[in-house]
Amino acid sequence: MKPVWAIAVLTWKAAFRFRLFWVVTVLLLASVVGLPLILKDDGTARGFTQILLTYTLSAISGLLGLCTLWLACGTLARDIEECQMQLVAVKPVARWKIWTGKWLGLVTLNGVLLLLAGACVYALLLYRAGKLPADQQAVLFKEVLVARGSARPPDFRNEIAAETDRRLRDRLAQQPLLKVDLAEVRRQIEEQVKAEYQIVPPGYVKIWQVDLGLQRLFVQGRPMHLRIKFNAAVASETGTFTGLWQVGVPETPRVWRSDPMSLAPDTFHEFEIPPDLMDEKGVLTIAFFNPNNVTLLFPLEDGIEVLYWQGGFLLNYLRGLGIIFCWMILLATLGLSAASFLSFPVAAFASLAMLVLVFSSGTIRTVITEGSLLGWDAEAEAPSQTWIDKIGVPVFQGLWWVIQLAKGFAPIDALSTGRSVPWTELARAVGQIVVLLSGLFAAAGIWAFHRRELATASPMQ
Repeated sequence: MKPVWAIAVLTWKAAFRFRLFWVVTVLLLASVVGLPLILKDDGTARGFTQILLTYTLSAISGLLGLCTLWLACGTLARDIEECQMQLVAVKPVARWKIWTGKWLGLVTLNGVLLLLAGACVYALLLYRAGKLPADQQAVLFKEVLVARGSARPPDFRNEIAAETDRRLRDRLAQQPLLKVDLAEVRRQIEEQVKAEYQIVPPGYVKIWQVDLGLQRLFVQGRPMHLRIKFNAAVASETGTFTGLWQVGVPETPRVWRSDPMSLAPDTFHEFEIPPDLMDEKGVLTIAFFNPNNVTLLFPLEDGIEVLYWQGGFLLNYLRGLGIIFCWMILLATLGLSAASFLSFPVAAFASLAMLVLVFSSGTIRTVITEGSLLGWDAEAEAPSQTWIDKIGVPVFQGLWWVIQLAKGFAPIDALSTGRSVPWTELARAVGQIVVLLSGLFAAAGIWAFHRRELATASPMQ
């Protein structure tokens, strides 16, 4: 491994010669120290943490990602263009070792920069937390600077799908000659069925059961939090609606009842509930009474959520940085792979184009949802179905699957809201981002670099 480490050290030295490296270093310091001083929060523990962690970690990820791509493309492509690589390639060092040494140098450099920036953010977070009022400090260390797991009620996906299919068959049996877009009709029926699982009419009580599973063994004696969100059919004069909650085992003393709460719609509300309210099987029963004269709707996706303590913040913070580090590894691999067979400008352009493609995943998702690249056909009242759609939609579906392998993680959002970044999620990030995606790019890059002709013999004059 001596040649690999020697090339890694040379990669560090080459990075220091890039002006971009020093510019990004200054910008990192400015984002870690300057952003929290410029941006003002609302004085609450949640607002303070979301502002500081969200903006600083997002800025660090963006700046490091840009620097990683640029250095990865430049350190290999420029060595080839300036004929420095030819001097290394003639030595008894395999090309895969040269490529691996470059990659190792970039990855270790990223790791050191990310660790230093993350340590500064953590120190600044604790320093700024000490200036909050005493009551907000209690909220901060109890609800925000923790690692909280979450549990939700069943989503009834199978039951909704079965009921939707049954109603669709009934409608077709009653109207066999009906000529409509069956996919659109099924979607409308599905929304009606979902609404029946979500609504709480005036004067009614809705009950949810949340199974905590084995977590019941680790949350005994610890208070939990209930996070809720609802929509209203019409707006109220005051802008809020009254709600009454009951949590615990029905018909037993282990029941907690809330005072009447004034809750705004389309907004997340979070409040503490006493510990040990689940039954022996770990099932937590939640009931809501709607005393308003308006129907309320709790979405199946995020209407009800139980948050419970799962660990401390520091270890959770390190796991979040670990997922960000996985992204940096992928970008380093992508840049090196592009530079293995392209010139520096073209490799940088191709790498940035792929990054733009990832950020435009919303458009890709829209195409997949609508089933068409050309949009809605107004005359047929259905999605456009041309040969372009038949080819393009499956391609977009494949792109969406690949993008989600790398993008399906949200460590910054989890850290800023006191959510847990589980070890399983970190392991999944390592498997999907580092092993699978980075491994495929690395294999392609090493193969291309091995096959590349570094210098051609010029004819004798």
